[in-house]
Amino acid sequence: MWSGINRRKFPRANYPCVISVKRKDQDDSVSAKTENIGIGGICVMLPKDLGIFAPVEIQLDLMDGQPVIRCDGAIVWVVAKKTDKNKIFDTGIEFTDIKRKDAMRINDVVEKILSNNE
Repeated sequence: MWSGINRRKFPRANYPCVISVKRKDQDDSVSAKTENIGIGGICVMLPKDLGIFAPVEIQLDLMDGQPVIRCDGAIVWVVAKKTDKNKIFDTGIEFTDIKRKDAMRINDVVEKILSNNE
């Protein structure tokens, strides 16, 4: 995991929830587990490169027994990584249209994880 200077506006927490991401101009979606999450966006390892700045539709299951969060996002960075078997794409997605109640759910998860790490 990247350990450089954190320039994010909102804190992130390592939290493996399930995400489905679909480019707005394509029919197929990709599913994965998130690397980290914050109210501003997420980092996820995807099996394919969806393209920098691509607008995407997101379905995010926080695994908290509540409904799936559905929102829009934009891919803000992609780093290709080679594994033993294939290539994966470390992808940063910024939320662009998330409901306040959903952002607060994410914030609650992040705060709980960060307070447990202190």
